[in-house]
Amino acid sequence: MTRLLSKGQADLLRLLAQIPLLDRLEMAALAGRSRGGVYESAARLEDAGLIDSVPHGTPLLAPTRRYYLTEPGVKALAVAEVRPLGRLLREYPLSLRFRRTLLERLDAAAVIYRLASALAGLDHPLDFRWRRALPQDADVCLPDWRVLAMVRQGGTAERAGFAKRLWRLAQGPRPSAVLVMVPDEVRLRQAVVLLRDARTPTAPVPAFFALERHVAAAGAGDAIWRPSAGAALSLAEVVGRANPGGMTAAEPLLVRVSIPKDIDLSGGSDEIPDHLLPVLLRPAEKRALDLLADWPWLTRNDLAGLLDVSLPRVSQFTVALERLGLATGFQLDARRLALTDRGLKLLARRDRVSTGEARQRWSVSRENDGGIVSGRRSRQLLRDLEHTAAVHRFVAALNRQAKGLGWDVEQLDPPHRASRYFRHYGGPRALHPDAFGTLRRDDLLRPFFLEYERRAVRPATMAQRLAPYLRYYSSHRPTDDHGHRPLVLVVFDDPVAPTHFLEVARREMLRVRVPLPLLVSHRELLEREGPLGPAWLEPGGNFKPVEPLHHYQ
Repeated sequence: MTRLLSKGQADLLRLLAQIPLLDRLEMAALAGRSRGGVYESAARLEDAGLIDSVPHGTPLLAPTRRYYLTEPGVKALAVAEVRPLGRLLREYPLSLRFRRTLLERLDAAAVIYRLASALAGLDHPLDFRWRRALPQDADVCLPDWRVLAMVRQGGTAERAGFAKRLWRLAQGPRPSAVLVMVPDEVRLRQAVVLLRDARTPTAPVPAFFALERHVAAAGAGDAIWRPSAGAALSLAEVVGRANPGGMTAAEPLLVRVSIPKDIDLSGGSDEIPDHLLPVLLRPAEKRALDLLADWPWLTRNDLAGLLDVSLPRVSQFTVALERLGLATGFQLDARRLALTDRGLKLLARRDRVSTGEARQRWSVSRENDGGIVSGRRSRQLLRDLEHTAAVHRFVAALNRQAKGLGWDVEQLDPPHRASRYFRHYGGPRALHPDAFGTLRRDDLLRPFFLEYERRAVRPATMAQRLAPYLRYYSSHRPTDDHGHRPLVLVVFDDPVAPTHFLEVARREMLRVRVPLPLLVSHRELLEREGPLGPAWLEPGGNFKPVEPLHHYQ
């Protein structure tokens, strides 16, 4: 069989053994060949039954087809390289166990492959190595022996867990540089601090940080990578700043290996194994899963607002997710959706977080008597469902209205990610808003905290609600965390409460001499005008629209 292969076809088999599930554009970049040559070789290998492909798309990357070695292809490569099949399966990520791991992480792998392709355009050939259990996701060794460690923080990764990964990375063999990909600006700033604190002062390793969505779309010349301090750099400049030399960590080879069977996507919903879900779900369904992970107990109307699509379209997504056992609905005050344990497992495996911890926090299930058993965070949201529903309505309405007014909603964080931890007069303090978001229009950036208040009706209670914000804004932390001082949006149910609250706020700000960028409104007015309409009262002012906030810095 191998005598029928050209050198280009044999090299392509070897490339797919070293880096499985590449698409053809990534193959061309990493092989250093023309697109036409790679397309022709891939077609011949596919016709010969040595490679096959699966569909794949994410919210960040357009749908494509990703290729892998079939069982005959693995055997053909073993013959071509004159090495035992078992050794081939241990040295390359080809075994059944490794393939399942890569398929589970495929959404993350796709962005890492784009980064590796951009690196290949700068220097060739690259030695790319997937890491199964090490803190980094992958290592890339350049021709001059510099080693770049790639680390991705997933959307569902908790700060503490990611900090532990960075600490483990800093304690191991030192690469030439670390490339860290994060979901949003706030976590980018947090990652800079976490890695700086984790590194030892001797032999420092340069680290560079970028938003995952920028990595997915950028080329080697785009200035998207930020060092710990200073201006953003292009990938070419990052490579130039990497330390000479570098070490890679040794990962134990798998003891038990078996050759995987070819991937079969023809089974019904009940027969689909978990590791094949990333190739079967469409990008919009994955986006819906991420939103349900962020905002459990969403109604379909609010999910439609967050996705900015029609209600019938959302119904299609949710029916598909429920059919696959990834989401489920509960009839509460309305029909509300939450992820199942299978859905939580899918996202946890993608983001390299503990499945058990995800279930402890977010699991939901029905009891025999119709009640709901839930994880501690889901239970907390369910305990005050009226408050949870109000926050959901606000963020969904904000997302819809922002698009119509030319704003991009760059970030919209649920309560568990909106919290901020800081020190005040030497003691640990925390801020726990109901949401955090960032709006952008051209160069105008508007971060904000949201507080939805239903119980703060007495002056003493209002002062207690303000106290964490006054502590937080008395320091430089708001600007350090967000690049700007975020607005503090406070919403009441009672239409009379905003004026009382503003008077309390005025007195408290004067007392501690800390100005707050505060705007206050109430539910009825927001439902009529929308979150970006003329629905807000500021201290000492009149109701005014939030949209032209040029004087808030």
